[in-house]
Amino acid sequence: MHTEVEMNNTGLLSVDVCIPTHQPGRIFSELLKRLDAQSMQPAHVRIINTDENGWDPQFESDYPGLIVEHITKEEFDHGGTRHRMARASDADLLLFMTQDALPADRRLVENLAEQFTNSGRTVSEPAGNPEKGENDSVRIGAAYARQLPRIDCSALEKYTRTFNYAKESRIKTREDLGTLGIKTFFCSNVCAMYDRKIYLEQGGFPHNTIFNEDMIFARSLIDAGYGIAYAADARVVHSHNYTGKQQFHRNFDLAVSQAQHPEVFGDVPSEGEGIRMVRRVAGQVCKAGRPWLVFPLVWQSGCKYLGYLLGKRYRRLPVKLVKRFSQNKSFWEGNNGKGDKQ
Repeated sequence: MHTEVEMNNTGLLSVDVCIPTHQPGRIFSELLKRLDAQSMQPAHVRIINTDENGWDPQFESDYPGLIVEHITKEEFDHGGTRHRMARASDADLLLFMTQDALPADRRLVENLAEQFTNSGRTVSEPAGNPEKGENDSVRIGAAYARQLPRIDCSALEKYTRTFNYAKESRIKTREDLGTLGIKTFFCSNVCAMYDRKIYLEQGGFPHNTIFNEDMIFARSLIDAGYGIAYAADARVVHSHNYTGKQQFHRNFDLAVSQAQHPEVFGDVPSEGEGIRMVRRVAGQVCKAGRPWLVFPLVWQSGCKYLGYLLGKRYRRLPVKLVKRFSQNKSFWEGNNGKGDKQ
């Protein structure tokens, strides 16, 4: 991992990759291998790992540039742990990834970094009005990658993944709130890059949040007049074959995060997006001659909606049920998350 790289299209930029890990294995090893082969090399790869006993020291032997910190599971926080890595960095750009996201090619880092340049201006140069940079173009605060399905991805998941990750790139601003709604500030830390200076000025990811730290922060960027870039040519391989039960737990936590942040999600309800997704995917599978996929689609969508419905109303539920329904059960232990519940 080199300290800086000069690129034809991105100028002289430095990028730190930040990855929270828990018992990383074969896929994480492949991730490090692919990062090491990028056309634009990261200055550092920063890791905060939970469960030191599950960490293989061979990672550091194979990649001496790794910066690794170990914490306990109780110390982990979706936003706070990532913010800790951001504050330790002095790079121009921060690339947050999850341990199971694999760069699809050698240009992932470069293609994301290109989103932050404008006629040769790099993120380290002032832009005056944050909403407008040079040539009256919006200044980008965040950029996220397209997620491609894994080889073992289910047929239904392949269809649903195209709803959030289209083939066409675009830049989203607050002017899109009226038409895109919640998708205006959709952004995924599975693979997302941020201008570090803007990130710190805007306060970074929220602490003590169960989920959605990426979208909560992305909303603050939109409200401040910055743009969010979806870079379809920056691609990672990442997908999950969730069961209906897993979808329930995941959407319960998603709804809890929305209930805890009405200033972010209150004016852009996500129910409409869910309905549009179901309709679009149902149309796609029927058009593809696979109408039987509508049945698992309805089942999984029902599990998602039930989890979401209960999560939005979690304050009315007994604490035991909240913990049972939540995917992130450690969030409710100790003082983490309880202040809002009780």
